[in-house]
Amino acid sequence: MLRILLKRLVLMPFLILGIVTATFVLAQFTKGNPLISIIGARALDNPDIVAAAKARWGLDKSLPERYLIYVDNLAHGNLGTSFRTKQPVLQDLADRLPATLELVICAMIVGAVTGILLGVISAQFRDTPADHAARLFALLGSCIPMFWLGLLALFVFSVQTHLLPGPGRLDIRSDPPNTVTGFMLIDTLLAGDWDGFVDAVRHLILPSLVLGWSVTGIVARMVRASMLDVLGQDFVTMARAKGAGEGRVLFNHALRNALIPALTILGFTFAYLITGSVLVETIFSWPGIGSYAVDAARSLDYPAITGVTIVGGLGFLIANLLTDIAYAAVDPRMRSAA
Repeated sequence: MLRILLKRLVLMPFLILGIVTATFVLAQFTKGNPLISIIGARALDNPDIVAAAKARWGLDKSLPERYLIYVDNLAHGNLGTSFRTKQPVLQDLADRLPATLELVICAMIVGAVTGILLGVISAQFRDTPADHAARLFALLGSCIPMFWLGLLALFVFSVQTHLLPGPGRLDIRSDPPNTVTGFMLIDTLLAGDWDGFVDAVRHLILPSLVLGWSVTGIVARMVRASMLDVLGQDFVTMARAKGAGEGRVLFNHALRNALIPALTILGFTFAYLITGSVLVETIFSWPGIGSYAVDAARSLDYPAITGVTIVGGLGFLIANLLTDIAYAAVDPRMRSAA
């Protein structure tokens, strides 16, 4: 396991540099004028203001010079200053990342638990109506566009039935708690605001269900395939021959082995949801890095776009590393192969 960890740590700086380089180059060649978001369209006709803005933001330098400056700043923990918010990108991301993580963690819990249960049911009752229903539910979660599902959920549960609140993390009439962790559920509890905690949970239900349904389909299909393979193994037959109950065979013997391949899917899915929650955050007015990325793209905010992409790339690299460690911890074959 130590050898696996060392290999990943040695390669990670080179991968990060590749992500930074590709993101920087693509951002620079994007069509549009970032000066519009800096000084406004009316000031573009004033050459003095344009020259001052270019000098202030380094847009008067050549592309290689800007790249070297950016890499040097990045090495010192500086992601630059946002054209749009006029604040350090690192500060903007730090303010918004807890909201995204709170949503993604809840969505992963919903998707993983539901997907595992559906996968087990589908494998246990193979080619029965229960199997077909579970597979259909999982398939719909993977196929239905997230933006359409989010709008439909808001219309049905918030507008028509009023069972759940609308967009946002809290009711607009509520006073948010003091920011300690950035996680609304934790901060309301730390503030002793039980009503605020309940309100935060209610606002979290719809976006986490919409985002988690896409995870359900992926996990359910993986667990079903793994369970069907494991249920045909000799050790499962032996356990049944010894008189073990069906529940014990399923969860103690079969599921524990079937979950090993699903670890890889769960790790990459978590990293994907961090940057892939753009549509859900936009629909539900969730102030995370997804909505921040949308605003940055609209205004050609190059530092913000690059910062979000780097955070997403780091998320994938860290998720890959943790997944490999978890895989090696539960599967002795991988440790011996490493």
